Amino acid sequence: MGDGSASAASKVNTTERLNALRELMSNPDYNVDAYVVPSEDQHSSEYLADCDARRAFISGFSGSAGCAVITKNDAYMFTDGRYFLQAAEQMDSNWTLMKQGLPDVPTWQDFLHKNLPNNSRIGIDPQLILAADAKTIKDQLSPKSSQLVSIPTNLVDAVWASNRPSRPENSVFHLPVEYAGQSSEDKIAGIRKEIKEKHKEAEALVVNMLDEVAWLFNLRGSDIAFNPVFFAYAVITHAKSTLYIRPSQLSSSSVTELLKTSHLPPDVEIRPYDSIFDDLKKLSAELKPQGKKILISNKASLAVEDALLSGAGEGKDSGVVQVVRSPVTDAKAIKNDVEVEGFRQCHLRDGAALARYFAWLEEQLEKGVELTESSAADQLELYRSENELFKGLSFPTISSTGPNCAIIHYQPEPETCAVLKKDQMYLCDSGAQYLDGTTDTTRTWHFGEPTAEEKRAFTRVLQGHIAIDTAVIPNGTTGYVIDSFARRALWQDGLDYRHGTGHGVGHFLNVHEGPQGIGMRPTLNETPLKKGMTVSNEPGYYADGRFGIRIEDIVIVQDASTPNNFGDKGYLSFEHVTMCPKQTKLVDPSLLAPWEVKWLDDYHKEVLEKVKPILEKFRDERAVKWLERECRPLKRVQG
Repeated sequence: MGDGSASAASKVNTTERLNALRELMSNPDYNVDAYVVPSEDQHSSEYLADCDARRAFISGFSGSAGCAVITKNDAYMFTDGRYFLQAAEQMDSNWTLMKQGLPDVPTWQDFLHKNLPNNSRIGIDPQLILAADAKTIKDQLSPKSSQLVSIPTNLVDAVWASNRPSRPENSVFHLPVEYAGQSSEDKIAGIRKEIKEKHKEAEALVVNMLDEVAWLFNLRGSDIAFNPVFFAYAVITHAKSTLYIRPSQLSSSSVTELLKTSHLPPDVEIRPYDSIFDDLKKLSAELKPQGKKILISNKASLAVEDALLSGAGEGKDSGVVQVVRSPVTDAKAIKNDVEVEGFRQCHLRDGAALARYFAWLEEQLEKGVELTESSAADQLELYRSENELFKGLSFPTISSTGPNCAIIHYQPEPETCAVLKKDQMYLCDSGAQYLDGTTDTTRTWHFGEPTAEEKRAFTRVLQGHIAIDTAVIPNGTTGYVIDSFARRALWQDGLDYRHGTGHGVGHFLNVHEGPQGIGMRPTLNETPLKKGMTVSNEPGYYADGRFGIRIEDIVIVQDASTPNNFGDKGYLSFEHVTMCPKQTKLVDPSLLAPWEVKWLDDYHKEVLEKVKPILEKFRDERAVKWLERECRPLKRVQG
């Protein structure tokens, strides 16, 4: 999975919604010339789900990466190449699509100071933008006498009013150490140690990222779709830890019982979720006279920073707040031995579910059974649900046929999606949440006879996939540096793709986890790949309006055994844990080097050995026969 999912929904008429929003913008209480609903990459993740929902409501565009800028007369949607097709299909004529990354198309941040008039007042919900990004934007607007105005009342919510779905308040439960691999007490102790060593003047750390809170306390949300996080904050000091959470989310009858059943450290205090900002004001007021600092993540919202500065009684720089890279981010990204083994095991079970699904799907299409993209995806979820430790899907299944495969993160809607056809490519990007790990796998199939163009493109994507899988790199290398490995074969044919090559993957957490990744975004050059990190390997190619291809495995960064050790750096390689065949019928063997053929045959041998015993336990003879056929050596398939 790249970075989000798309929907096949029809266009939404946004005229009334935009008129209502503009009326609020003109209200003397707000008085702004423009209003911004930020992208997922530009706001604090504690409000990620809210931001996506608001953007979809006001624009009709349901993709997970996009920034809406609404002025008194116009409305603009800024998104990247993953979503050009989807945004164009979903938005009505009120909106102008800004295709970020193309020549002469500004970013939404640049648009605010380059395209809007001088003396503009630009409104934004401070909970939906990073403090660091807000500072940059304010500095850019200053020469034009324009302002970024914090509006605590979200204006899109005000338009949505009573029709807005309520925020999920799922109950939380303890993830046992047998799956987490480390106690919450040890994790918090490790964070405190790092703060003491690297930030000697710091007394507290504000943890605002949802997955960081969940990881730190070994807690998971039980009822939220696709993502086992929950709405919460935490503040870690040298003396105690405070968890901010809504009482309705506590699965136990009392705080005392929760502390006991969740195996939380004895110094943990549980406070109401809504008290976080008042408590931050009090904390900064208390620590300022002591000359102590409060650390906030570079992913913290402007609202968090504003609360701390307000408590300190000063404006831009009180000296109390220090913005740092969250130590929880880096600790969480490197999986311990238990988590690594969990990734291996859950991918074996997940591979069996995928084999059962693709075998079933092929049989149904051969029989002429009519299946839609959505009904087929439902069957895949059923097979996954029969696996041990299954807790739900890790994201909505991307089940797409023919032209829809070219919509990079398409999500079928039952009422409007296409019927699967044997003579079209089929792309399935799916994953699951298990107690011992998170999966994310993409396979592209053709159940008829692929064209020469489709086979050549598939083979080029496969070569890029193999290049990443077999890479050996020195310690200190980033995913930014190796991204071109995955594109080299495609570039030989003048082809490419408009998404990253890989994203980090959480352990029974976010299917997209930072800070690691493989791609062309400059921020990915800030984080070297390290032993224990998990990352996807997913190059692709998309022929607009005709077909799309993506091949995705999850890999674990591991130590590499090399004959030499130049520079005494130590070297790294990747261990693939995804166990699902890659369709050899789509391979053009004339393009592959002998070592690439060997890699493919070895991979299929490994898949057969590891997945077949699980299928036999399910007594799924159809899937066993399918797996044996799909895992045959390439020469036998082609000759």
